[in-house]
Amino acid sequence: MTERPQYYRFHQGAEVLPFAPAEYEERLAGLRKTMANLGVEAAVFSSMHNIAYYSGFLYCAFGRTYGLVVTAQDCVTISAGIDAAQPWRRGYGDNITYTDWERDNYWRAIVSVTGTGRHVGFEADHLNMVQHGKLTAFMAPSALTDIAPATMQQRMHKSQAELDIIRAGAAVADVGGYAIRDAIKAGTREIDVAMAGRDAMELEIAKQFPDAEYRDTWVWFQSGVNTDGAHNPVTSRVLQQGDILSLNTFPMISGYYTALERTLFVGEVDDASRAIWEANVAAHEYGMSLLVPGASCAEVTQKINAFFEDRDLLQYRTFGYGHSFGVLSHYYGREAGLELREDIDTVLEPGMVISMEPMLTIPEGTAGAGGYREHDILIITDKGNEDITGYPYGPAFNVVG
Repeated sequence: MTERPQYYRFHQGAEVLPFAPAEYEERLAGLRKTMANLGVEAAVFSSMHNIAYYSGFLYCAFGRTYGLVVTAQDCVTISAGIDAAQPWRRGYGDNITYTDWERDNYWRAIVSVTGTGRHVGFEADHLNMVQHGKLTAFMAPSALTDIAPATMQQRMHKSQAELDIIRAGAAVADVGGYAIRDAIKAGTREIDVAMAGRDAMELEIAKQFPDAEYRDTWVWFQSGVNTDGAHNPVTSRVLQQGDILSLNTFPMISGYYTALERTLFVGEVDDASRAIWEANVAAHEYGMSLLVPGASCAEVTQKINAFFEDRDLLQYRTFGYGHSFGVLSHYYGREAGLELREDIDTVLEPGMVISMEPMLTIPEGTAGAGGYREHDILIITDKGNEDITGYPYGPAFNVVG
């Protein structure tokens, strides 16, 4: 009878990582320092963002469980057999493949690295209740510590290599923006405009990063009433003369997310809409001026709130004014400690990356109805910030078609 193992190592092909090995060694050194401070002997990660951050491997779950185990000596990704050797080729360190011949071989593979009775670090904001129970049953930990907040703090401070890839991503987002602008005209469907932007970005990413994996780059392009929400999906609505538009390009490079968001109008803009648009642009410029070292997220938020309140527009604000960038996406990962909201007191520091993206949603039936949003990505520097978004904002450039 053929032996059917619970787990095994299947390594073939050459390793190709998003960053140099030294980058991952530095990240792991920071993690191990945190682990030592917390008394954690083995960290077991389950989220896409932390696994990608510490190993480079970005998994596709499709109902399966994936992991990364980090100890003082080891860095091992845990992946399903369906992926064969791809996780090893795209991950820093070792890789173990678990099989589905027997339930919970995933946990047996983890224990083969950690042993039992250890002080285990885990991600309380990601590990679900079922898997938490299995962690306890299989690993029999001497103690459990939620390590997610500390890893988020580490991810919020970007290395030079990360800043380089984020800067490249912002430039790719601009490429998508210009392609979208060229495709806008009355009678065209949202989906056709969105595809033009997506295709342009994917071609640019393949040109700049020939050794990368390509996935998850997308566009949200909205028109008319569809602009009322920031994350409204693309539809087949046909653009009409005078429509308000929202351009949103999102290139993904090796798990690193960047974005460009702009308000536009088809052909013409009425006076009421222009007044609201210009007020939001003014808030955008004011907000960018506030993103400097030493400012807290809450303080920046309150100042922009006051700016809108003075213009009787605050009631039309729908969410926070900006967020961090790095290993994150629309369906995984978030550095919630670096968002421009009233309840976030994080102080901005050099090396952080944050957006400024004020949005006003004016209800249908009101003069100037629609959603207005501008979005730039800024790197916090020693003396202020660097805006790495190049596509212009405002009426002078964005009344098109």
